[in-house]
Amino acid sequence: MERPLTTGPMDRLNALEAIEKEIVTCLQNAGQALNEMGKDKPSQKQVDIHSSNFLKALNRVEVELSGHINYLTQVSTGQAHEGSSYAAQKTLQMAWHRLEHARAKVVELERNKNQVFAAAAARQQGLAAALARPGQGQGPSSVPSSTSTTTGGPGGGGMQMQMQPTTTHSHPPTS
Repeated sequence: MERPLTTGPMDRLNALEAIEKEIVTCLQNAGQALNEMGKDKPSQKQVDIHSSNFLKALNRVEVELSGHINYLTQVSTGQAHEGSSYAAQKTLQMAWHRLEHARAKVVELERNKNQVFAAAAARQQGLAAALARPGQGQGPSSVPSSTSTTTGGPGGGGMQMQMQPTTTHSHPPTS
């Protein structure tokens, strides 16, 4: 009656049901052997047959149950076994987690980039407006020496950046 261990849950349940029937057969053989021994004139041959059938059925039950117990031991300890998808599911779950983390970081970097570009554009517009006013913008005091901005989202934790504006100073010609 020894069958190879199957991988599907229904196959395993069917195999356990067959073991249950074998246990019933085992108990019937034991009952018949005891019944024969309880008679006034028991037949030694019948007692031996029923006892032998009992021992054979008991051995088959033991072999089958041991196979199922070994399978359950492998499943419960996390060892690789045929038919297990736990490792693949865990790997997939971790990959999805890493993907979501990477997406969040990309969104954060995009937001920071847009903030930096908007601040730089605003500074350039402010510098262009200051240089375009007549009578102003003549000399280093009218242009800020450096501009500081902080990148990062709400809650701070960003990085301090120093932006140096480019200015041109006219130098007297050298002779």
